[in-house]
Amino acid sequence: MTVRSRVRLRFTKLGKVRWTSHRDVARMWERALRRAELPVAYTEGFSPRPRLSFGLALSTGHESLGEYLDVDLADTVDVSSLPARLTPALPIGIDCVAGVALDGTEPSLQQAVTACTWEIELAGVDGARANDAVAAALAAPSLIATRTRKGHEVTDDLRPAIVATQPRGLRPGELVEACFGAVEARRVLRTHQWIEQDGARREPIPTDATSLPHALGACA
Repeated sequence: MTVRSRVRLRFTKLGKVRWTSHRDVARMWERALRRAELPVAYTEGFSPRPRLSFGLALSTGHESLGEYLDVDLADTVDVSSLPARLTPALPIGIDCVAGVALDGTEPSLQQAVTACTWEIELAGVDGARANDAVAAALAAPSLIATRTRKGHEVTDDLRPAIVATQPRGLRPGELVEACFGAVEARRVLRTHQWIEQDGARREPIPTDATSLPHALGACA
């Protein structure tokens, strides 16, 4: 199917739906796009699929105020109407809070996002201890951790990944373990994803590019 336009959507993932896997979230979006009767473009071949492209995957159990999805469309649509059309078709906890039209020259979200901002609530850790641990991690020349990857133990330096997602993103749980040891993370919330453009950092969609009245408060 011919692609006539591309839109970028910003959505939340909050509450019980945080236990839903990335693959299941993709299925939820496919259903929501069908229910909203949007002219989604499909891949060609024996088993056509909707032309969707998600941002950085969110680990199961984590919440987010800023998830992103690019959708290829076979026709143009009123982008300002998309949050109101899509949110009722999505499960509780997943709200479409903003949408913008793309010109087709943007890199994929996987390539473009260079950093994320997180809020992590820890059990039994007060503010002073948290501040000291963060300062020590940022001041350290390296932060060595041993992790299991594809069934093998690998030793990595986590320090470069604290402020960047490339070449590999740092999971919040890995940072918590490196800084605090065996401490429970009660809540992990991704608040922002960041793109570097012309030497400045910005979000894939600014929080003011929305038509939902509650969206600015939810994403603040």
